[in-house]
Amino acid sequence: MKASVAIQVLPKADSDEEVCRIVDEVIAYIKSTGLTYFVGPCETAIEGDDYNQLMEIVKNCQLVAIKAGAPSVSAYVKIGYRPNGEVLSIEKKTKKFHEK
Repeated sequence: MKASVAIQVLPKADSDEEVCRIVDEVIAYIKSTGLTYFVGPCETAIEGDDYNQLMEIVKNCQLVAIKAGAPSVSAYVKIGYRPNGEVLSIEKKTKKFHEK
């Protein structure tokens, strides 16, 4: 895997419930891409080999939030990219914290 992104989508909404509903739609979109992803309390991490595909997903997350009813949306994005190697996977980064 050559790239990973973490995205926090912050839709403008009238209530916490509405924010959660819109963010849930964004996460459903991310799930529909078929890529490996991990939902955390403040952001969702996505990983893959195609940098351009990940950037398209980042763009589409904004569009999904608007389509879901947000009048505006902000996002914070972190990108890890290693074109000639491998970035650390979600599993390698988090597994030890989720083992029982």
